[in-house]
Amino acid sequence: MRTIAWYFDFVSPYAYLCLQRLPEVAADIEYRPVLFAGLLAHWGQKGPAELAPKRLWTYRFCQWQADTLGIPFRFPAQHPFNPLHHLRLAIAAGATPAAVRRIFEAIWTTGADAADPAAFEALCRELNVEPDVLAAAEVKDALRANTEQATQRGVFGVPTFDVEGELFWGVDAIDFLKAYLEDPSILRSAEMERLKTLPVGAARKAS
Repeated sequence: MRTIAWYFDFVSPYAYLCLQRLPEVAADIEYRPVLFAGLLAHWGQKGPAELAPKRLWTYRFCQWQADTLGIPFRFPAQHPFNPLHHLRLAIAAGATPAAVRRIFEAIWTTGADAADPAAFEALCRELNVEPDVLAAAEVKDALRANTEQATQRGVFGVPTFDVEGELFWGVDAIDFLKAYLEDPSILRSAEMERLKTLPVGAARKAS
């Protein structure tokens, strides 16, 4: 069975929704926490929550999608929030599927404030991680390395699947990913090959 890297950040509601669909993917999943803000900075992008109309649309769409799929879901009391501690907690807990799922659930099913120190300390205890461990150099370095590796691979957003160098971005790309796993040749058709070198016809001036 193939091994697929799954890059995610707890700040992303799309990553939480994607988590629920991971059992559909016929592969071993390696959970790789990354700092979404680091990806945005690298590529010079703004996140969905940084544009007011896109922020509301994103929130509504995620809520609708969760309701449609029957997924327990509730936005935290404030969003976006700083996910750095949660990302480090995931790494300190070994980035295991169980630990990652528990952190996502604590953020995305309760409606609570993700930045609440008391709730975060309780989550650390539940995962058997001492809060002091999160400040350890090896934990910080691991998160930084994951994020740098992601940008080097071409990852520009979360969630993203990396299958032997082929990237599938977003929860709505899961069907595309599943089709690729069944038949990798779908990316080698003449038209798919043409897309690799499609010329740019116009570009915005840098502001």
